[in-house]
Amino acid sequence: MAKRILFIDRDGTLIIEPQSGNIDSWDKLEFLPHVFKYMNLIATEFDYELVIVSNQDGLGTEYFPYEHFQPIQDFIMKAFKNEDVNFEAVYIDGSFKEDKSPNRKPRIGMLTQYLNNPDYDIENSFVIGDRITDVQMAKNLGCKGIWIHRRDGLGLKELTDTVEVLRETSLALETKGWEDIYDFLKKINS
Repeated sequence: MAKRILFIDRDGTLIIEPQSGNIDSWDKLEFLPHVFKYMNLIATEFDYELVIVSNQDGLGTEYFPYEHFQPIQDFIMKAFKNEDVNFEAVYIDGSFKEDKSPNRKPRIGMLTQYLNNPDYDIENSFVIGDRITDVQMAKNLGCKGIWIHRRDGLGLKELTDTVEVLRETSLALETKGWEDIYDFLKKINS
């Protein structure tokens, strides 16, 4: 049986994304409310492979050195593992938006091994993220998006038409939190 996947963004989805940008110090690390409770239920009750997909602007450069990123990333992964939430893979793109990397969301360069692969059921998979680019990535993959938008109007003025098209074609759920995501997944997995 082909595996379904939850492609999950990190910043703004599992952890709170600070206004200052990258999470490059411990004082910026804060998990989303109830994320452990509902991720544990999702991981233990449903049959999805969990995959993190994240843009980290300038990772590996002087702007955002690995030594500022990796200890925090390791801690995040361990915290979820301690709650029986195991991620099968983690994909991090360190480019800047202006680099137009094929790996940077909403592009899908890091995820090509999942496409046209009979081991995966992409059509019944989801991308979960806090930005409209996550929903665009879902469309590019051929699955549906779950959009956590906790900050009202985040860059939406210039994207109004895009958001409306995505609502009609690729958006399965709009929410402000993980309880709604769990309830949605429970309903479709009943």
